[in-house]
Amino acid sequence: MKSIAISGSLRENVGKRDSKELRYQGKVPAVLYGGKEQYHFSVSATDLKPVIYTPDVHFIELDIDGKKFQAILQEAQFHPLTDLVRHVDFLELNDSKEVALNIPIKLTGTSPGVKAGGKLVQKLRSLRVKALPGDLPQYIEVGLESLEVGSSVRVADVKIENGKIRNNSDDTIVSVIMSRALRQAEQEAAKAGK
Repeated sequence: MKSIAISGSLRENVGKRDSKELRYQGKVPAVLYGGKEQYHFSVSATDLKPVIYTPDVHFIELDIDGKKFQAILQEAQFHPLTDLVRHVDFLELNDSKEVALNIPIKLTGTSPGVKAGGKLVQKLRSLRVKALPGDLPQYIEVGLESLEVGSSVRVADVKIENGKIRNNSDDTIVSVIMSRALRQAEQEAAKAGK
């Protein structure tokens, strides 16, 4: 899995006034938890952009005043009007402890149902996967080669190595439905055949 390096500095004061001052300086208050200690620190808002505004999942190499940590982005809070990042939570990774993450789905191949005039409908864009940090995939590939009109790929059809998918096994990931043009063509063909 890809990793991004972010550096931060420890916060002396933790509170509303201090957080407001940090945001005014273009920094974002953050917390790192999941390890032996919690660390309250701040990071530059521009450093967070490649981590937050992407569908991909990244490991983050945090450098907090010289201490290095391996982490993932757990949660980001946004301002309701401006959509600026207000606070970020990082989860420290441990190689022997499983972690659950939303891994993006990558569709591969061409569906024969789409070639025949069907419409491709993707219901899920990511799957919740629980695995050790070293076993987490960058993305989950779902092949479309077997999808005819009216067929679908469900969560139960997808298998990953060394991990478990936490979504409901009956959930549909992607399906090919009959398009309006294909339905009209079939109706006209049926009328002509009578």
